[in-house]
Amino acid sequence: MKYLMLCPIFLIVFTACSQSAEKKETTQIPPIQKDTAWWGKTTGKLPALLYGDGTDRLGGATIGYIDTGVVCKVIGQVKKFYQLQLSQYHTALIDTAMIQRDTVLQIIQPVLSGSWKAWGTDSCYDIVTIHLNQKVPYTSYMEVNPSAIKIKLYGVQSNTNWITQLQSLKEIKNLYYHQTENDVLEVVIQLKHAQHWGYTIGYEGKKLMVKVKRQPNIVGLLHLTFAVDAGHGGTNEGARGNVYGLVEKNYTLLFAKELEKQLKLAHAKVIMTRTNDTTFDNKDRVLFLQQKNPDVLISLHLNSADDISVNGVSTYYKHIGFRPLSQFILKRITAFKMNGFGNIGSFNFALNAPTDFVNCLVEIAFLSNKGDEIKIKNPAFRTAVAKQIVLGIKDWLRYVATEKN
Repeated sequence: MKYLMLCPIFLIVFTACSQSAEKKETTQIPPIQKDTAWWGKTTGKLPALLYGDGTDRLGGATIGYIDTGVVCKVIGQVKKFYQLQLSQYHTALIDTAMIQRDTVLQIIQPVLSGSWKAWGTDSCYDIVTIHLNQKVPYTSYMEVNPSAIKIKLYGVQSNTNWITQLQSLKEIKNLYYHQTENDVLEVVIQLKHAQHWGYTIGYEGKKLMVKVKRQPNIVGLLHLTFAVDAGHGGTNEGARGNVYGLVEKNYTLLFAKELEKQLKLAHAKVIMTRTNDTTFDNKDRVLFLQQKNPDVLISLHLNSADDISVNGVSTYYKHIGFRPLSQFILKRITAFKMNGFGNIGSFNFALNAPTDFVNCLVEIAFLSNKGDEIKIKNPAFRTAVAKQIVLGIKDWLRYVATEKN
């Protein structure tokens, strides 16, 4: 994976310096007019809301995935994205391929929330259902200390007069809401454990369903399922080594197979996203993993930078509730004669995006650095890295077993 120094993204309004510049900008971003607004529904593979169109190689920062069939108001277009009016004061972008115009929609404004119900299943989930009279856009995020899941429902006013919470709940501690704006309803799901294990949001008819994954009764490798992802593959080669020409897709697979071996030696269950040199789109990997439902995902990549002196290992997470695993893995690998390049959060990578399961991206070393590339070539190094990752996972699990809200 190519490394670039990322800078904070700010919303900046530029004053046109010339007539030609102004004309060019107007062409790219048409002025938003009320009479051009239209309604549609989300469609396709993993439609996602974005904060902005972005300027780096990872694109605009992703807010999160959203279900299909969600009713959205389109008010303009920015490059290849539609701008959505989520509520009176909130907008977001979405890829134009992810919205289908619907001219026969009967629009409800405002949408009203009905009764809620929360209960525990016989499997590994607590479930929350929220009755609505239309599928509305939503965003969600994790909080820590204490741990909670917060969901914002846009275009919604509360008509919720009871929230039923059954005694079968095992992970959900409290469930309530705030009407933070006239047309924004915030759902708060407080958790019993400090560690987030994941959650899935989607619609069942017009009823919003939130599946909250419970902490396992026994927190140990023997009782968990791990997904191991070998980055790139097939037509997506990834980075190349500067000195020996090592190809990222080939060596991520070797590291992944070694990690699979070490996890199985520790009696964990393992799912591999690929076991050979095959093309596997990242969206399809996410859909595959959502179906397999692992407890933890470890995605393995090799880094690269224009500055050949840059070296070392780094770990990445997007959601703050998943950060601890990435910290423990980084600590273990750096203990094995590796420089620490850093622990990076809010990372806008497809396999860090799911909230369904704990996940961590490991950029093991830099192909662009001669010293790191020599290590990557060495089978003994690959075995050592895999063992250190397993030790990091064990450290994390010990931490989880003792951590309380």
